[in-house]
Amino acid sequence: MEAPSWPYFDPDYETSCSHFTPPRVVIENDTYEEATVVKVHSANRHGILLNVVQVLTDLDLKITKSDIFSDGGWFMDVFYVVHNHNGEKIHDQATLQYIEKSLGYKTRREQSSADLLRCPGRAAGLTCSEYTVIELTGPDRPGLLSEISAVLTENKCNVNAAEVWTHNLRVACVIYFTDLHSAGPVKNKAKLERIKELLLRVMKGSNEDQVAKIDFATEITHVERRLHQMMSDDRRCEGTCESEQSENSPMKPMISIQNINEMGYSVVNIQCKDRPKLLFDIVCTLTDMQYVIFHATIKSPGPDTCQDYYIRHVNGCTLDEEAEQHLKESLEDAINRRTSEGVRLEICSPDQVGLLLDITRLFREYGLSVARADVATRDEKAVNVFYVTDPSGNPVDMKVVEALRKKIGHTILQVKGLTPQEPQTQQSPKLSLGGLLRSSERFLTGLTSMNWRSAAIA
Repeated sequence: MEAPSWPYFDPDYETSCSHFTPPRVVIENDTYEEATVVKVHSANRHGILLNVVQVLTDLDLKITKSDIFSDGGWFMDVFYVVHNHNGEKIHDQATLQYIEKSLGYKTRREQSSADLLRCPGRAAGLTCSEYTVIELTGPDRPGLLSEISAVLTENKCNVNAAEVWTHNLRVACVIYFTDLHSAGPVKNKAKLERIKELLLRVMKGSNEDQVAKIDFATEITHVERRLHQMMSDDRRCEGTCESEQSENSPMKPMISIQNINEMGYSVVNIQCKDRPKLLFDIVCTLTDMQYVIFHATIKSPGPDTCQDYYIRHVNGCTLDEEAEQHLKESLEDAINRRTSEGVRLEICSPDQVGLLLDITRLFREYGLSVARADVATRDEKAVNVFYVTDPSGNPVDMKVVEALRKKIGHTILQVKGLTPQEPQTQQSPKLSLGGLLRSSERFLTGLTSMNWRSAAIA
C-alpha cells in the first residue's frame, strides 16, 4: 500500500469534540415528497457507518440516495429512505422514533468502537444466555439438512431460529437451539463436544479432506454480518474463488478502483443491480476488511445503483495492486452471495416444538431445496422465509409448490414470487436448510397421522 499525506487533525480536539458536541439525528419527512430524510451528525469511530446502515436496513428500509462525509474525525451522513415493499416514505411515528433513539442515543453515546464492530442488530433478542448458538460452514450437498437436523434431534435439542446462506457449492449457517429438557442453552460440555463432533462429520460427508468448520458462538454478532464473515473465511480456507459468473454476465457487478494519491484516497466505484440490503453488504465488507470510508455517494433511483467510496486502510494507506484485486473479489462475493435464486416462500403459523424432522422430510419429499433461509419466532409465531429451487438449482415447478400449499394450508404458506434478481443459473444442488421448525396445528395433525415423527432420516 502507498502511504498518503493528508491534513493534520488534533486528536485532543477530536476527543473533546465527542464529549462537548453530543450526537444529533434529524429526521425530515416534509422536505422531499418521495423519501424520508435521515441526517446523522456525530463524532466518528470505525464501524459507526455500518451500524447506521444496519439499523435502517433491519427495518426493511431502502436507502435510495446517500451522501457520506467523515473527514476530520466527524461523521455527517444524509440518507434518503423509503420502505422496501412499497417504495413510500416512512409515516409510522413508532418507526421514526425508533430510528432517532437507535441512532442518536444508543449508537453514539453508549457504544465504543469495539462494540460497534460486533453490534447485534437483528440478533439482539437472541442471546448466548438463552440459546446455544452454533456456526457451520462447509460444502453444500443434497440431504445435508436431514443429517444436521437428525444430529440435533437425536441429542435432544430443539432449533429455535436459523439463518442459512448457500453459494457456489458452499454453505454457511447460524443455528440457535435449546436443550429440550431445560428449554435453555445446553450446559453439558460433553454433550456439546459430541454434537460438534457429529456435525463436523456430517459437514464433511464421505470426504474427510473437505474443508468444514464448526464453532459455538460465545457472543452474539449481527447474524447477517456474521454470515458474510463466515463465508469470507471459508473462501480463504478453501482456497477457491466463490464467484462463477462470467466476465460478460449481466448479473456481474462492475467494480473499479482508482487511487487519488494527492488526496490520499482510493476511490471504489460499484455499478450493479440494486436489491435490498446491498448497501449493508458493501459497507459490511469494507468495514470488516479494515477500510475507513471517508466520503461516499450512493444513487439508486431505479433498478440499478451507482456507489462511490473514498477509502483508506485503517493504517492510513491507499491500495496497491494486490490489495485492489483482493478488495474487488471480496466485494463481488459479498454482492453475489446474498443474491438468492428461486421462489420466495413465507410460512407464518403458531409456533410448535419438535417439527424439525417432519418438515425436513416434507421438503425432501416434494423435491424442494432452499438456497437461503431465515427462520425465526416472533410473538409466539413462527415466521419463516426461504427461497426454493429444484435439487439442481433450476426453477421449481409451480405445480409442486401448489401441492405443498395444499398440504400445509394456503393461508399458512404464501408464495411471493421470484426474487427481483431471478438469476436462475447456478448448477449446484442446494441445501434444504430452510423452514426448519414450524407449522400450524393442522399441519402437525396431518404429519402425526402419517406417523412421520417416528420415521428415520435417510
